[in-house]
Amino acid sequence: MPEPNILWIVVEDMSSHFGYQGETLVATPHVDQLANQGVIFNNAYCSAAVCSASRSAFITGMYQTSVGVHHHRSSRGKHKINLPEGIKTLPELFKEAGYYTCNSQEKYDKKGKEDYNFSYDSSQLYDGTDWSERAPGQPFFAQIQLRGGKLRNVPKWHAEVLAGLDSLVIVSANQVVLPPYYPDDAVFLQDWADYLNNVSYTDIEIGRIMDRLEKEELLDNTVIFFLTDHGISQARGKQFLYDEGTRIPFIVWAPKLFEHQINNDLISHIDMSATSLQLAGVDIPEYMDAKALLGENYSPREFVVCARDRCDETVDHIRSVRKGNFKYIKNYLPQRPYLQPCDYKDQKPWMSVLHELDKQGKLDKYQKLVTAKTRLFEELYDLSVDPYELNNLANSKVHKAQLDEFRGILSNWIEETDDKGVLPESEESYDSSMEAYLEPFKRRGQIEQAKNIEANIALMKQWAKECK
Repeated sequence: MPEPNILWIVVEDMSSHFGYQGETLVATPHVDQLANQGVIFNNAYCSAAVCSASRSAFITGMYQTSVGVHHHRSSRGKHKINLPEGIKTLPELFKEAGYYTCNSQEKYDKKGKEDYNFSYDSSQLYDGTDWSERAPGQPFFAQIQLRGGKLRNVPKWHAEVLAGLDSLVIVSANQVVLPPYYPDDAVFLQDWADYLNNVSYTDIEIGRIMDRLEKEELLDNTVIFFLTDHGISQARGKQFLYDEGTRIPFIVWAPKLFEHQINNDLISHIDMSATSLQLAGVDIPEYMDAKALLGENYSPREFVVCARDRCDETVDHIRSVRKGNFKYIKNYLPQRPYLQPCDYKDQKPWMSVLHELDKQGKLDKYQKLVTAKTRLFEELYDLSVDPYELNNLANSKVHKAQLDEFRGILSNWIEETDDKGVLPESEESYDSSMEAYLEPFKRRGQIEQAKNIEANIALMKQWAKECK
């Protein structure tokens, strides 16, 4: 049998809200078919809940914290970050094995999102944007990047979504039931409805990809990985380590190789890297943190760790551990508010509403968790009875033994994986990244937004001096 083609379909900004996962308001027949014929991993977590750190991790098969690429949008300015000596990206490993490597959007002729936090030459990683350009008989390692949840906040893309959906599929705000930590407000309800419509539209894009593979007679020899890079961009989702931000859909579709099965083991999204190499018959480097998920040598993870560090101008440091039904979160900057100033999120239509409702005293105790002015140093949740992570058990005497266990797990993981987030980002790196971040706003004449970011930068530096 020839080497299989490996295809990663990576969707931006979506949590676990597909039909096969129990979401009834969406129409996702194509993703559901992948699930019904493939291997479903029900407890998949991204190692970072923001795109560049997440993508830097899965393209290397390493925790982003282990290779020093954990700060969002690093290495864009004068200060460069290089991968440690000897570590190669997945495209490089596949190219060495004779594969054609490509990365595209769903339109195929356009370059796909990369967003890696280290210095690299894209032409050294990817041969092109479309597998049609490969040599006859050459296997391919391809990625297709879909915009997913980002579609809802961009008017021209949002119009494309609604135009592509059947009127019987479109979700309206009055159908939505929000997670209990969000206010039952019109802006939140409409935003969530728009998001669910993005889920249904993403499924249409998946259908187009599958149709092309079938037309080109590639289905029988292509292994498809379907996942999202992290969860929905909402107040408690993207950038944070609650399940809304870190638990993702993850399917491996290869019915000629594996029968349908449901795997409830804990996995990390970086495991896609080792599994892809395994299926292609390529040696998995010993340095990889990723674990192969299929085959005789598969061994389940005992726990998964997720990390949050700087996102754009906003400095943060959070780690989480999921083991069994429990989730442990450690906030290393507990004196800061959960919703620190962050221009990216502050521009969202619901953020000003959330702050105004908080100011008016109209949020209940669970919604106030999101707007809290300080954080608890530790959080512990029993997901079997508290899936929304509302009731913190960290101070419960009944759960002290579990809390101590999680403390030990995290401490050992930090040491064993060489978590480079234990030290603050250097001033040189931060200033370089901020200069690169601000430049497009100034170039486009978005002066007020640039001023807001500059004010946030000044606040981050002030809080750092205050050891806050």
